[in-house]
Amino acid sequence: MAESHTPADNIVYDLVSIQYHALKAGQAYAQYTADAEGHADVQEFIEQCRQEDAERAVRAHDLLGKLTAKGAGIG
Repeated sequence: MAESHTPADNIVYDLVSIQYHALKAGQAYAQYTADAEGHADVQEFIEQCRQEDAERAVRAHDLLGKLTAKGAGIG
């Protein structure tokens, strides 16, 4: 990641998109869990997916911070 990146770069857009979709999915998991009431195996799978999306959002956030840090080519 030695190259400079601006917010308009494809790589930045891609990471923002990944982060957005991971966070957006997080909003739906409560409903998915409720829909799976009585099916512990399905609820466990949904929880696993929720955790993975949460981790994905955090990782994308961290990478965006590194790419767009002050002095890394913004402006």
